[in-house]
Amino acid sequence: MKNSLMLMSDKILLRKWSVIETVNDELKNICQVEHSRHRSVVNFMCNLVAGIIAYQFLPKKPAIRYETLTTNQLALY
Repeated sequence: MKNSLMLMSDKILLRKWSVIETVNDELKNICQVEHSRHRSVVNFMCNLVAGIIAYQFLPKKPAIRYETLTTNQLALY
């Protein structure tokens, strides 16, 4: 890919996309959420909830750092 200038909003979305993909990968591989042949909806939901609970106990989870800037300036849109 060629280097090109990106808008700031595109850069932020690109960072969020990578974090979402990382979380999905951890849920699939570490928490074993991916299973394609459930015999009932209850088994599917039970497997999904168990995977999300297991994900909550992981020591390191990916996150997006952000800082809010509070000013006394007036914003006009």
